[in-house]
Amino acid sequence: MEDRHSVQALAFQMGETLLQNGAEISRVQETMERVARAYHVESFNAYVLTNAIFVNGRDGDEPPRTLLKPLNDSGIHLGRICAVNQLSREIAQGQHTVEEAFAALDDIRALPYLPLWKGTLACAVGSAAFSFLFGGGGWDALAAFFCGLALEPYLRLAEKHRLSKFLTHLSSSALAALLGSALFLLGLGTNLDKIIIGSIIRLVPGVALTTSIRDFFNRDFLSGTIRMIDALLTGGCIAIGVGVVIRLMSLLTGGVLL
Repeated sequence: MEDRHSVQALAFQMGETLLQNGAEISRVQETMERVARAYHVESFNAYVLTNAIFVNGRDGDEPPRTLLKPLNDSGIHLGRICAVNQLSREIAQGQHTVEEAFAALDDIRALPYLPLWKGTLACAVGSAAFSFLFGGGGWDALAAFFCGLALEPYLRLAEKHRLSKFLTHLSSSALAALLGSALFLLGLGTNLDKIIIGSIIRLVPGVALTTSIRDFFNRDFLSGTIRMIDALLTGGCIAIGVGVVIRLMSLLTGGVLL
């Protein structure tokens, strides 16, 4: 049973929430240490990696104990990160008991992602906007908009069925390229490259890449390297998915797409 009175467990779960929602290593470690200091935990030490947290400390008269847990990437939720940051500030100001902080953290961890219709609309509008931003015309943007309408539901479906991250990006980029090519062949849009670029922008691992650079600047070289490799592999999967579809479509259409 979870110990709802343990400061060490509270700090650990706050760090876990931050890390699983895209926070950089320095933010995770600073938050955990701030919570431990606020509740006067002795000899608190935390070691955070991109995919694991190790914590050692002593709560009051209890013997020292160590907590560790491997973590899987669960996506990006900046709202949860902001909420945990605010909670840690309130804890530092003495506004919460440990039990109250646990209750607030439960509410934060339950914060939902955007509803499917909002996420789909945002993906479609974003795809169209980036297509236009990268030099596409109005029809290219419209084609990218339709690709975005199909892409977000597919990503939600892949997440629901726990498809691996790399297979998700490989298949979803192929889907975007296939839809973009089909719309292009049907006469919607004049620049296939601009349609596809706008369509796959939703898949680009921008947060992972940015966070890895911040980790490097904070001298968290191991975590920065892990995130950088993850971002590069994700980008490679996107490129392969698009490249294979474009090649196959070109062969089927006699080189029309080239």
